[in-house]
Amino acid sequence: MDPIAQGLQELLNEVVLFIPRLIASLVVLVTAVLAAALLSRGVSRAMQRRKANAQVTLLIIKLTRYGILILGVILALQQVNFDVTAFLAGLGIVGFTIGFAIQDVSKNFIAGMLLLLQQPFEIGDDIEVDEFSGKVQKVDLRATELRTFDGKTVLIPNADVFTSPIVNYGKHARRRLELTVGVAYNSDLEQVSRTALETIRSVEGVLETPAPEVVFKSFGSSSIDFILYYWINTAQTSLTRAQDAGVRAIKTAFEQAGIEIPYPTHTVLLKQ
Repeated sequence: MDPIAQGLQELLNEVVLFIPRLIASLVVLVTAVLAAALLSRGVSRAMQRRKANAQVTLLIIKLTRYGILILGVILALQQVNFDVTAFLAGLGIVGFTIGFAIQDVSKNFIAGMLLLLQQPFEIGDDIEVDEFSGKVQKVDLRATELRTFDGKTVLIPNADVFTSPIVNYGKHARRRLELTVGVAYNSDLEQVSRTALETIRSVEGVLETPAPEVVFKSFGSSSIDFILYYWINTAQTSLTRAQDAGVRAIKTAFEQAGIEIPYPTHTVLLKQ
């Protein structure tokens, strides 16, 4: 037989044998695409019924869709006798090299997923991370965006947020404030305590429970110092407003009650 004809015949045989495998591969791929779409919708409905965080819902939907699609592509390639193992091994080497080069990006990506899943805070919460304090504006897979209380926008890498202590002021509506005051040594401490407690209870947003408390803490150079502890409802007043109102009210009440808040004084002894 003519070598060219023989070659064409072998090629035709290979094509005939390849067509069923190609059809099977396409069927697997189409099935994976449909399954990814259906399961993504099912996950979305389930998360909405549970009233889950919108960003967590989006993350889980993407992971579900892409996971099924990747599995479908691998199964489809196997149908046409593609050496998936060798391909994945090659991808592993390349992925290791790329991962080492962009390890900071991957670290922030993983930390972002963990933050979205664990939800130590939500959008709109007032938090403190490291030396930054502010309101959470956005959490994506690279960084957490804060609007600081002085109006600045700060982007903190998710890896830093995840590994740092997080103070979440938005988890509870109650906050405790501390007000340090000094009174003269000749003051009646019972009157001081009574006046301070009665005054602070009249400030807007101050809670009766837990009750305000006065603790005399030390003998200063010119005064007896005490700390006034009181709790506020942040739904009724802000932290700064309650602190300002407390200082103003205590000063006015002490002046009316004749309680002296002394200036620092020094006694100078002159040797004749």
